[in-house]
Amino acid sequence: MPILEVEIVMHPGEIIPEGLASEIAERVGEIFGSAAGGTWVRIYSLPREHYAENGVSFEDTIRPVFVSVLKGKLPPPDILRDEVCRLTEAIAKVCGRPAENVHFVYQPEGSGRVAFGGKLVE
Repeated sequence: MPILEVEIVMHPGEIIPEGLASEIAERVGEIFGSAAGGTWVRIYSLPREHYAENGVSFEDTIRPVFVSVLKGKLPPPDILRDEVCRLTEAIAKVCGRPAENVHFVYQPEGSGRVAFGGKLVE
């Protein structure tokens, strides 16, 4: 059930490449060990002028990627640490960003609070 929402900070004139969502879905699906259709990816672009950090003046080269991950159950911390490392490497490579610019937020477990087609994930 993993669902990833990927938000990419874009510079003027930059566009999300065609097929990027599919490529991310394939790579992270392998990491999660998902069956076909088991990992979903949605991508959003965020114009560079709509992103800021306090006390920081950005160079044109800084373009963060923010990834929200929703899973039915979260793995134990040691497995989660390994998963984050592998996901970071994969998404950085596919998005053409340095790994240090890829950031994750894991959502609370979806089991018991998320439904697909009217069926609660348990």
